[in-house]
Amino acid sequence: MKDATFSSARLLRLYDRISDADDAIPRLRRFVLDLAVRGKLVEQDAADEPAAELLKRITIERNGRVKSGQIRKGKTTEPIEAAPLETPHGWVWLPLGDTGNIFTGNSIDAATREKLEKTKAGRPFIATKDVGYGLDPIDYDNGLLVPTSDESFKVARALSVLICAEGGSAGRKIGITDRDICFGNKLLANETWSVVSPRFVMFVYLSSFFYEQFAEQMTGIIGGISINRFLQLPFPLPPLAEQHRIVAKVDELMALCDRLQQARAGCLALRDRLTTASLTRLTAAETTPETFQSHARFALQALPTLTTRPAQIKTLRQTILNLAVRGRLVKQDAGDEPTSELLKRIKAKNVGLQKMKGIRASKSAEAASGFDTLAEVPCTWLRTHLQEIAYQITDGTHLTPRYTAIGKPFLSAQNVKPFRFMPDQYRFVSVEDFEGYRANRKPERGDVLLTRVGAGIGEAAVLDSDFEFAFYVSLCLIKVPTDLFCPEYLVLWLNSPEGRACSTSRTYGKGASQGNLNLSMIRTFEIPLPPLAEQHRIVAKVDALMALCDQLEANLTTTATTRSRLLEALLHEALTGNAEGKVA
Repeated sequence: MKDATFSSARLLRLYDRISDADDAIPRLRRFVLDLAVRGKLVEQDAADEPAAELLKRITIERNGRVKSGQIRKGKTTEPIEAAPLETPHGWVWLPLGDTGNIFTGNSIDAATREKLEKTKAGRPFIATKDVGYGLDPIDYDNGLLVPTSDESFKVARALSVLICAEGGSAGRKIGITDRDICFGNKLLANETWSVVSPRFVMFVYLSSFFYEQFAEQMTGIIGGISINRFLQLPFPLPPLAEQHRIVAKVDELMALCDRLQQARAGCLALRDRLTTASLTRLTAAETTPETFQSHARFALQALPTLTTRPAQIKTLRQTILNLAVRGRLVKQDAGDEPTSELLKRIKAKNVGLQKMKGIRASKSAEAASGFDTLAEVPCTWLRTHLQEIAYQITDGTHLTPRYTAIGKPFLSAQNVKPFRFMPDQYRFVSVEDFEGYRANRKPERGDVLLTRVGAGIGEAAVLDSDFEFAFYVSLCLIKVPTDLFCPEYLVLWLNSPEGRACSTSRTYGKGASQGNLNLSMIRTFEIPLPPLAEQHRIVAKVDALMALCDQLEANLTTTATTRSRLLEALLHEALTGNAEGKVA
């Protein structure tokens, strides 16, 4: 049956077609195991002793061990009436309980654990946490030893197969021992009979087929399988010689998968380094306007090829923002109004707006740091504090909101994410409270909202609708003269690496889940101010580049879906017998 074999060369050819799929190698490992339990991994040999003959030897061995008092008789299992899978001639299906002596371990309390921690010599006590996911070694050096003289603990002999039977790792954590051990009660040990290969049993445990059978029998809130149900799970048993051939072939192909995984990791790391280097050159201090253009062309040409993961696109977005607020994204125009004159007009306009709207001017806050510590900006720009640009910087109500079933919208920090004002989810307050909460703090279209409390401190968005709402102290409201200063540009800076670093450095209580960005600190943010016309050019360019990033992300999703479908189709073809003609 030569067509049933699966060589390393065929695995490599299959991998070559699906190598860019994120889960290609884990899927290939499962695929190898699925071939193994179906008898499609190695050739069958008519000279092998049929598995049916092994059943007779199993009965003799089990009865002998029971008679000698080495093991208890155990529970009787029922024959497997219908084979769940088609397997080669010469194989048999039997209850898992007939493959070996299967039993649970011991539970230990705190006092026993303390006693085992003080034991200097003995057998390791293995718990679920010490067992990996099949191909990982068991951790024997966990500090718990059971004296060999203590007969109250059950002992699993070397080459016993362990599997977790309860909890989130049930059916997933699997291992094979290389020494005698004691073990916990959430594990099941299988001391296989001499004609059943322990490693073949472990590979069956690791197969998708076995886990599906296992999961169907799990019960309870935390998930678990009783030993009675476990013993009755169907198990495919090949001839003993074929078991050994399967184990050798699985080991060979798993070693190949290890090498492929290392090569893939190296390739991804190289792509990451190339991507990082390409983006770093754009923001490097030594990059001149002339060299920037060539670096930018290279990055735009190379990134679609180098970018294979969403994290890389996130880095690209941050680089775009970094370039934008450092004056490297669009050209400066000597015809633009000087920023010094613009700032004078902004300040004058703010005074008028404050008088007109009855807004009391905030007391000027002392600058937190000097501008000389920040990134250099074009000579046509200047650095100024946010309090010089905004005519109001305030937060929401400090009162604990009294929510109602219906009424007026009340928002908090959860309604603002970077560049996104999200008023869809909110709670209600009464009309009376609504007016009180909004006193001296009425959001309007074009205002900027900044989160100042919680895990997302420093995230900002422009209020891009006429939606009326009151808001909580967790949000900061920033009002600017929109005819002289572009609020979208301010949001670019607030969400840029420099802006987020500014928010982080001024946040107190960072060790707690509820850090706080004080209003006095927000007023001292050092804003890089370009001419007004350039602000609008920057915003337009960022919008265009972010749209390209969106397209890159969409392409990644589409490509990942296509690769996943190809992987599924190719593996299905191989499992259903078409692999020889279509994969090779």
